[in-house]
Amino acid sequence: MGETYRTVPEMLLSRIAKTPDREAYLYPDPRGSGWLKLTWREVGEKVRAIACGLRALGLEDEQRCSILSSTRMEWILADLGILAAAGATTTIYPSSTTPDCLYILQDSETVFLFAESDEQAARIAEKRSEVPKVKNVFVFDGKGSADGWVMTLDQLIEKGRAADLASPKQFEEVARRPKNDSLATLIYTSGTTGRPKGVELIHDCWVYEAEGIDALRLLGEDDRQYLWLPLAHSFGKVLQVAQLRIGFSTAVDGRVEKIVENLGQVKPTFVAAVPRIFEKIYNKIVTGAQEAGGLKHAIFTWAFEVGGEVSRLKMEGKDPGAALGLKYAVANRLVFSKLHALFGGRLRCFISGSAPLAKPLGEFFHAAGIVILEGYGLTETSAASCVNVFDRLRFGTVGPPLPGTHVKIAEDGEILLKGRGVMRGYRNLPQETAETLDADGWLHTGDIGHVEDGFVKITDRKKDLFKTSGGKYIAPQFIEKKLTVACPYVSYSVVHGSNRNFVSMLIALDPESILKWAAAHGLAGRSYGEVVASPEVEALVKGYIDQINKDLGSWEQVRRFKILPADLSIEGGELTPSMKIKRKVVETKYKQVLDDFYKDTVVIS
Repeated sequence: MGETYRTVPEMLLSRIAKTPDREAYLYPDPRGSGWLKLTWREVGEKVRAIACGLRALGLEDEQRCSILSSTRMEWILADLGILAAAGATTTIYPSSTTPDCLYILQDSETVFLFAESDEQAARIAEKRSEVPKVKNVFVFDGKGSADGWVMTLDQLIEKGRAADLASPKQFEEVARRPKNDSLATLIYTSGTTGRPKGVELIHDCWVYEAEGIDALRLLGEDDRQYLWLPLAHSFGKVLQVAQLRIGFSTAVDGRVEKIVENLGQVKPTFVAAVPRIFEKIYNKIVTGAQEAGGLKHAIFTWAFEVGGEVSRLKMEGKDPGAALGLKYAVANRLVFSKLHALFGGRLRCFISGSAPLAKPLGEFFHAAGIVILEGYGLTETSAASCVNVFDRLRFGTVGPPLPGTHVKIAEDGEILLKGRGVMRGYRNLPQETAETLDADGWLHTGDIGHVEDGFVKITDRKKDLFKTSGGKYIAPQFIEKKLTVACPYVSYSVVHGSNRNFVSMLIALDPESILKWAAAHGLAGRSYGEVVASPEVEALVKGYIDQINKDLGSWEQVRRFKILPADLSIEGGELTPSMKIKRKVVETKYKQVLDDFYKDTVVIS
């Protein structure tokens, strides 16, 4: 297991002492040319200045400092600075509404706020009277305010360096002051319904996560991570703390539109992502092959048939043999190598989390020699509770539990978790804490699943399961994932039918892929709205619905569907920042459409 630590700052100080001159981070040059590098020594210097600046401005132990920003280098430096100043970090998604931002600042009793820009700071400044506990706002990009309430990050660093010169022993004394049970992070769950709840995670939660990931020997000091995940989400945060213990380097850039371009530039060895990213990549690959047609499509299909056979043998622990190995080498040269090059050419694995990954997607990428290691956890368990690893890999499961995490299945099938990664509780919500965390320390996850041969398998969210009026239980995610894999044009789908006499579905199509299809099928020049409303696209989607219905029980089959006039989005309020569907929001928005499904008995033939 190696060294033991009590807190995140202890891990940071140890990492700086061990490997001061190794590459710690890469981040985009703000001048727009290439990537800049920070060594661990340089990280330590910046963190020290931020921490000293916060203490000089009056930060006290365990007081909350919020970060309202997308994923970027300054986010990480601010977070480590807060923790090294013995404070606690509260995370806020940059896409959060102003009322939600204010609620989080009020509920967390935030005293300092780090904001990405003057625009983000202005949202709070306009409501300054509603957050009287906030002493200062520090902007990453901006000029600050004339009255000094909004300062630049550079001004905070300058203040910190002056304080450090005046009292050079204070930094380490304060950084080592937190205890293992001190509050480290307060993450407000974006949630699919209701007001966000503040999840209290102590230092030991993150220390345990780092120890558990290290014990898997999945990642090493020579790895390079590409980090784009929202650091306001626990999935991104857990990889940040694992890095402190293991010592790999990380290229940081939260701009989703830059992912493919950046992969080719930084050449990571591993990348964590949510399933929607893999679905989009899969859809693009499949539709691209279909559009190429002819010989190219035939070679693509043959290559994945060969790759699938090799994948199945490897999963069974068998050698593909010389003949099949030769075919695979040809398939790799003609097809798979292009995919590997897209990801930078050095990728050892993807790590998938935050939502279920469709089993066929894992198998598809594995056929091309790309491993997706699916994991599972909640914000309430500091993100990582289970994960597949190279020598224990089973598609369709989230892997075995991390060392030290215990799993139990309740009588109703709900997954219960217990261990050091489990939260202290929900801030200011004792009743909700008691409902989620029982007297024996078991966290009730709200997920339905089971354990097979030590592998945990998730089947659905407990609150998403519903009964039709005929008394049949429906697991919506099971049906939705089938459509995602079958139809490369689908972006999101929502299965509906609680207390109804049959199952229906709302479907959002991916704008890029469906417009390409439209251009090739006589609908060029039409808008997205015109394309998805066309009878041609309805017939296209109906074909895929018919296809998945063949593998479903009669009570599960989709009898009516509607293609939505717009894709679901975070900005539109239908998705959480981690790209999960807010089902109730979608169903409410399209209530009339759903009600109309059940006004008559006309169904898909």
